[in-house]
This record gives sequence, structure tokens and C-alpha cells, in this order.
Amino acid sequence: MTRIVTVRCHALSEDIGTLVHDEVDLPAPGPGEVQVRTKACAVNFPDILMVQGKYQHKPALPFAPGGEAAGDVAAVGRGVVGTKEGDAVCFGSQVGGFAEAVNVPAASVQPVPGKMTYEKAASYHTTYMTAYVALKVRGGLAAGEWLLVHGATGGVGMAAVDLGKHYGARVIATGGHDDKLRVVKSRGADAVINYTLPDGSLGGFRDRVKELTGTGGADVILDPVGGTVFDESMRCVNWRGRILTVGFTSGRWPQAPVNLILIKSIAVIGVRAGEIGRRDPALGKRNQAALAELAEGGAIDPYVCAGFPLERAVDALRMLENRNVVGKCVVTMNRYEFTPPAPPVEAR
Repeated sequence: MTRIVTVRCHALSEDIGTLVHDEVDLPAPGPGEVQVRTKACAVNFPDILMVQGKYQHKPALPFAPGGEAAGDVAAVGRGVVGTKEGDAVCFGSQVGGFAEAVNVPAASVQPVPGKMTYEKAASYHTTYMTAYVALKVRGGLAAGEWLLVHGATGGVGMAAVDLGKHYGARVIATGGHDDKLRVVKSRGADAVINYTLPDGSLGGFRDRVKELTGTGGADVILDPVGGTVFDESMRCVNWRGRILTVGFTSGRWPQAPVNLILIKSIAVIGVRAGEIGRRDPALGKRNQAALAELAEGGAIDPYVCAGFPLERAVDALRMLENRNVVGKCVVTMNRYEFTPPAPPVEAR
């Protein structure tokens, strides 16, 4: 047994401030498991939704939020091969990351890529896998095409900007805050657009996109927002363009006008990166291998804007809940110090 500190949910609540700091005994890893001494855990919206009881996965109470983390292997269970004590690893798990240590299946861990820090290693896999599957597997993005990324200041959006540039696309990024968009511009976006209208709604970007592209619009559009943003995207997508639907953070499911799909010969494509791997394991393995190659080669560089110590895990969740995160935010363990990057002074 190892005594650890963790932050756990004991009762579902709309108020994420009800999370409790606990000291618990963590058993030795079982067969096929490894015990990871956690260094950093990324914060994601499913963490909040699970505490509120609104997520499709409903873990047994009490549980520690945190589905993506990185750290060092402290012990290995019987039958584990290829992973040893002291290895720096990152892993995905639906829950458990808000803890000083956690036991996870050995199959879920992978080496920390290259010289990536623990914060970045904990932050890259879900967002970049979603962006990769969207742009390359589903969207067929090609060099020289125009890519329009909505919600570009969030984790998936920033990952899509990074990968879009890596694959030779010309990238237009949208978001609702000029200061956040300056960060995206500094990381390589060719143009940024604040799509917040005076009344607080989203839209007003279609003419600017057509002006920037000099054509009928963008060839590929990644949309995690939905609502009015999707509606307007349908009017600035190029002939034979592809609109990649990733989510609906606006809160409204849009209705695709079939007449525009016909007239422009476009495709509206749903993207569920994790489900692709579950339904087609062979494709899932190829996607994992492609992502690992990108990470090892340095093409993946997640932007982590803030880090909170474990005792302030609720503050990290509130930062995400209030939509103040640029890229990713992490919770750090064992008083592990983290200095976020300085924001750019102005757009280039």
C-alpha cells in the first residue's frame, strides 16, 4: 500500500467546488497494471461533466476526475512487459488522474515523446488525435488547401492549427477573444478572425473568409462550435469542400441545408476519433502510430496556458468552466512547479 493525496467526487453536483481532498491507500498494481507517480494531469470538459453527472460515462462514487496524465512508473504488476520502473510515461484513463499516483492498465501507457515536458505529454493525445482524425482521416486535408478552424483557441482548435500548418495548409483561425487569438497567430495561423458580434452572438466571418481565400471559401472547415458558426460556414465553404463536425459548444445543433450540399458538391462529415478506433481497431492502431510519429518528430507541441497544484484542482476546473483556458490547463502533483508561457504582445 502507498499513501497518496487525491481530489475526489463523493456526490454528483452542479457545483464542482464540492470536490474533496482525500488521503487514501493505493494498493500495489495488479496483474497487467502499472503504478504511475503522477506529475501532471490535463483538465478536460468531461471531467466537469462527470462531476455534474452529465457525461455518458458515469463512474462509481467516489472517483477522482482526470482522464489524461503523465508521470513516472513507480511499480509494475505481474505480467507487464515493455514498461519498467522509472519510465516516463503518459496515459489515458476515463478517471483517476487527480491523484499523486494511480494504477492503470499497462496497455494504456506510452512513453513520453521526445523531450516533451510532463505538462505537454499530459495534454496532447486527445486533442491532437481528434485533430488528426478530423483533418487527415476524415477530411483528407492536402497541402495548399485553405483550412478554416473554428474555436481555434481551445485544445482541439489549436491542435488543428498546428497540424494544418504541418501538412502545408493555409490556416484561418477563429475565436471569440483577441488576446487568445494573438496566441494562435503567434503559433503560425496565417490569419485570425474574432467571430464575436456586437450582440455577443457568433458569426460575421463569411465575407472575410472569402476575401482571404480569394475563392468560394475554405476547402476544409473544422467546426467544434455548431449553431450559427456552422450555418455561416455553409456559406463560405469552397466547391467540393468538407465541413468537419466535431462538437456543439454553442449549445445548438445546426440543420444542414441540403440544397447547399448539392449545389456546392460539399461533404458534411462527423468526427468521433475515439469511436473510429473502437469500431475499426486496425485503423485505430494506424492512427496511434501516426500520432506517435508526429509527437516524436516534434510536430506536436501543445500549448499549456496554466498549471495549478493538486490542492487547487477546483481552480483549474473553474478556469476551464469559465472558458478562460487557451489551449490546455493542467493540475500538477507533488508540488511540481510549472511556469506557463508568456503571452505574445501582439499578432504578427
